[in-house]
Amino acid sequence: MPQDSTGGVYVSVEQLAALESTARDLAFIQKNAVQQPLTGRHNSKMRGRGLTFEELREYLPGDDIRTIDWRVTARTNKPFVRVYSEEKERPALIVVDQRRNMFFGSQRAMKSVTAAEAAILCAWRILGSGDRVGGLVFNDQDMSQLRPHRSRESVIALAHDIATMNRALNAHMPGERGTGQLDAVLRTVANIAHHDHLVIIVSDFDGHTAETRDLILRLSVRNDVIAILVYDPFLLTLPTKGEMVVRGGSMQAELAFQQEGPRTAIGDFARSRGRELLAWQQELGLPMLPASAALETAPQLRRLLAQAAWQQRRR
Repeated sequence: MPQDSTGGVYVSVEQLAALESTARDLAFIQKNAVQQPLTGRHNSKMRGRGLTFEELREYLPGDDIRTIDWRVTARTNKPFVRVYSEEKERPALIVVDQRRNMFFGSQRAMKSVTAAEAAILCAWRILGSGDRVGGLVFNDQDMSQLRPHRSRESVIALAHDIATMNRALNAHMPGERGTGQLDAVLRTVANIAHHDHLVIIVSDFDGHTAETRDLILRLSVRNDVIAILVYDPFLLTLPTKGEMVVRGGSMQAELAFQQEGPRTAIGDFARSRGRELLAWQQELGLPMLPASAALETAPQLRRLLAQAAWQQRRR
């Protein structure tokens, strides 16, 4: 998305159209197990009178006689039934973090901008697949909520909410950091997505807690959940000289990178935090896709989703 002089996002018709075109070859994975049969475009493990033929098998007591294949039955002198796979609809909720911790970028873009781009790319692709799309956008104090709809207007409304919160970000924002806001938003999502939703969380997961993990686990039991972990590589490759002033709320500190102690402590913290979050991929069985704010968003997202789909097929 275009950025203004402050590093914020502004939304143009041309840019939305470009993102829509770029999003066409993205593919989202889905679980093998589905708890509820619904009508839609995604195959379920529930089998019955759906639209997609799956197999022929011998009749068993309790089978619906309407599924008997009379030609095969006449040819084999045994009753055979046609089995179809049910299909389900998978409405999507895209959760977009625009807190002040996202207002950082050392190279190409702010993390908040990368999150905005990833969210709108996902939204266009989901709509292009024929599914309903909505979302929740949040900052340190507020949250906007859009129920899933199957329309271009729903994507444009989501982009507008993201841009509004993004433009409000600045280095001198009043108030305290919303450390509990991520969990509050996930609780709201859990109250909406009871089953068979696609939930995409786009965040740096700053301030994550044990409750964050539990909420995501609860969501992933009956929904498809994808976490896009937005990060900036600066903390992973800190400079060996110079100084930086960092500010959080009313507090600020000066970091001297020429001193090995502070540099090592910051680097170790960033790497350990990253390993902890990426470990959720194995622990919770969900894709945790690391997206760098220093690189173009669309190629990363395409590659990460393809890798996640390949890993799922191997299991």
